[in-house]
Parts: sequence; structure tokens; C-alpha cells
Amino acid sequence: MNNTAEAGVVTLETARKLGLLPEEFEKIRQILGRTPNFTELSIFSVMWSEHCSYKIPLPG
Repeated sequence: MNNTAEAGVVTLETARKLGLLPEEFEKIRQILGRTPNFTELSIFSVMWSEHCSYKIPLPG
């Protein structure tokens, strides 16, 4: 992990490294009303992983 992610700064590149698509990253931002921190983004990545479950639509 790079220093940017460790500092909690999340970018589209961070989302991509976690397996999220750009449109998914934007949807997460819309749901939260802000840019997620690294922990939040990681949780979405796991929740929406095809290996763990099907992507569940969240309100928003």
C-alpha cells in the first residue's frame, strides 16, 4: 500500500486497485455524500466482490 492510501486519501486509482469500476466509485461517493476513506472503500470493495456476494443495490 502506498503512503496516500495509508494516509486515508482515496482516489479513483485506489478504487481500481481494490477492484472497483469508476462508476462504482462514483456511486459510493453519491451514497455517502462524500469521498469515502480507505476503510469504507475497502468494505464496499469486499461487499461488492463477485467472490463474496452479488452486488447488492444500496439506497441512494
